[in-house]
Amino acid sequence: MNTRIVTVAEGKQLARSVAIGTHRLTADEPEPVGTDTGPTPGELLLAALGACTSMAVRAYAQRHEWPLDRVDVAVRFDAQGQVVKNIGLVGELTPAQRDHLLVVAGRCPVHRLLTKDVTIITVPTLLAEPAPLP
Repeated sequence: MNTRIVTVAEGKQLARSVAIGTHRLTADEPEPVGTDTGPTPGELLLAALGACTSMAVRAYAQRHEWPLDRVDVAVRFDAQGQVVKNIGLVGELTPAQRDHLLVVAGRCPVHRLLTKDVTIITVPTLLAEPAPLP
């Protein structure tokens, strides 16, 4: 997995500026709770799963020189809060190749992380306060 630190800074209302190395993006909530200036944190999580799945399937197909023309991934939460991942494989693949690529889709690092017990350690950090003006 990636070793770059992800930092999050407050913005207007619930909007958050997310920095990952040199990359910047915005997370927010839809109106009226937020200002809808970016995807929600849950949508960012789904995007990470979809992107990781697509990359894993593409890399595997390329490594084996399989005729995968396109991989489409759509990810959503259903009414029960479960993650539903739809995968479309376009190309002249055999049924066995399709089945194997669907197995690979469940082995991407983000999928593995989301389907195992995960420990999150919260560390309180004291930030330096600016010195008062004289």
